[in-house]
Amino acid sequence: MKNNYLNMIGLAYRARKCALGEETIVKDIQQQKAKLVLIASDIGPQTRKKLTDKCKFYDIPFVIVDDKETLSHAIGKSQRVAIAILDAGFATKIKSLLG
Repeated sequence: MKNNYLNMIGLAYRARKCALGEETIVKDIQQQKAKLVLIASDIGPQTRKKLTDKCKFYDIPFVIVDDKETLSHAIGKSQRVAIAILDAGFATKIKSLLG
């Protein structure tokens, strides 16, 4: 079950429905483009606080998921600590797979 959500992240990334990089994600949260933000469990405390605070303020759902390595591997990039899903369909599906 856990791998299914990683597969969905990979699909969303290939469909260009993801935002990567802290600044891009913050911008997408502020513009209400982000439908779901996935944050790595081993992210730095300042980045975690920044992203979770932005999500709470703009009422964007976020989930703390696996470590950086697992998250990065799902999209085939290295050192990714957060991914914003920009498509409502993908966001809903990923949320349902995460339980």
